Amino acid sequence: MSMFCYQCQETAGGKGCTVRGVCGKSEEVAKLQDLLIYTLKGISEIVVKGKIDISKLGDINYEVLSSLFMTITNANFDNGSIEKQINKMIGIREELGKSVDLKDLHDAASFIVNSRESMLEKAASIGVLATTNEDVRSLREMITYGIKGMAAYAEHAKNIGKENFEINAFIYEALAATLDDSLSAEDLVALTMKTGEYGVKAMALLDEANTSRFGNPEMTEVNIGVRKNPAILISGHDMTDLEQLLEQTKGTGVDVYTHSEMLPAHYYPEFKKYDNFAGNYGNAWWKQVGEFETFHGPILFTTNCIVPPKSEEVRSRIFTTGSTGFPGCRHIAADKNGKKDFSEIIALAKTLPSPEEIETGSIIGGFAHNQVMALADKVVEAVKSGAIRKFFVMAGCDGRMKSRGYYTEFAEKLPKDTVILTAGCAKYRYNKLNLGDIGGIPRVLDAGQCNDSYSLAVIALKLKEVFGLEDINKLPIAFNIAWYEQKAVIVLLALLYLGVKNIHLGPTLPGFLSPNVAKVLFEKFGIAGIGTVDDDIELFMNA
Repeated sequence: MSMFCYQCQETAGGKGCTVRGVCGKSEEVAKLQDLLIYTLKGISEIVVKGKIDISKLGDINYEVLSSLFMTITNANFDNGSIEKQINKMIGIREELGKSVDLKDLHDAASFIVNSRESMLEKAASIGVLATTNEDVRSLREMITYGIKGMAAYAEHAKNIGKENFEINAFIYEALAATLDDSLSAEDLVALTMKTGEYGVKAMALLDEANTSRFGNPEMTEVNIGVRKNPAILISGHDMTDLEQLLEQTKGTGVDVYTHSEMLPAHYYPEFKKYDNFAGNYGNAWWKQVGEFETFHGPILFTTNCIVPPKSEEVRSRIFTTGSTGFPGCRHIAADKNGKKDFSEIIALAKTLPSPEEIETGSIIGGFAHNQVMALADKVVEAVKSGAIRKFFVMAGCDGRMKSRGYYTEFAEKLPKDTVILTAGCAKYRYNKLNLGDIGGIPRVLDAGQCNDSYSLAVIALKLKEVFGLEDINKLPIAFNIAWYEQKAVIVLLALLYLGVKNIHLGPTLPGFLSPNVAKVLFEKFGIAGIGTVDDDIELFMNA
């Protein structure tokens, strides 16, 4: 069986990548990632059936989170590091197996491999298509992708020192359940909704971690021009990596710029004390190929959103850390205390030219739930007076497909009495447009990263309370979400768990939805795709 992957929005033909991933991953990497997930499912079965105390597992919980993160789209392209992680997790699996007396375990909890060749041979038989029932496969994969997104958020929280063992326990429960052939489609639908419930818990945990460590995001004007100093560009999502980099570059004459999903770091008060935190460079992740050429300095990837570089010169300036990896790029590992030594990156930056200016000006963000609640009186008055007729949640991901131009056109054509609530890199489709404000309230309110979609849910729930409504769907809020990878999947499941209906999802619906599963989502939750901009605006405004 060749590779088969359909976990992201850009999967080939909307059906599945079978030769090479559109993301750039090879068949070998895809198969190794499948085997890593299979190994984690085996560990989960041992933990669940053995009734092992999650709180006693220590670093194993973190290794599971990190392993899941390695398989997210655009996170790790390095077959060597994935092979190493498989061997590590098999070792953990074997040790856990010794501690419990279990019989009749699934093959995932007992298979043996002793080389990369045997890994690839095994992977060919346990991939996505090994589940022959299309609906069961669809639900199992949707749960697995949601768990991947949940794990990413839980790992970020753990890096800051926040952990919730209930979330860890559910991850084991859900992964083990995807091995259970006795579960019906109805059982898996219920588990999918439970995945959304724990997705809310994971995003709340990360929100608590970020705000307790770095302060509540506040309305901030971020420079998008450049200075004349040598510089480092940091991409991804992990705030602790940024904190360590800023500490180590302080006083060195080296500036630090954010790229893509790191932009919201500028909104946190704690980071504003660094004079060398210069601004944001560039746009969404998929534009990095050209933007890395003009940046000139080293680039640090803290999480997913790597695009394979086209030139060796750019590759020589890319460093990875955490769950990320790319062949030929240097990897910065943490010590046992989570500390990372970025001196090599800093030394390289000092030898390279300063960034080339690609744009000037500034953008405004920082509208997480605490900041919006501070403006609550103004917002409520604007709604009551009719100055704001509707809010549009346009959170999610950006991507390469030309059809994503829909979101720019949608934002431009929205009536002037509407406000966009956004989070994630989807905002780059419209956050630099001059859309104006309504009574001092910007028409684009950026809450932050994709995980900060939680803030948008908190805002909606608070508005429901303020307006005395029993149903969140009675609010003047419409959801037009763009998706790309697995963190967007957990955000979607979280919104469904919170009772949000009639979400429009684009630019295409997930390839992993079977016709029957898609029908359930359409009928039960009102999920729909996108149409033309004009038709969709008319539909939303009249709803």
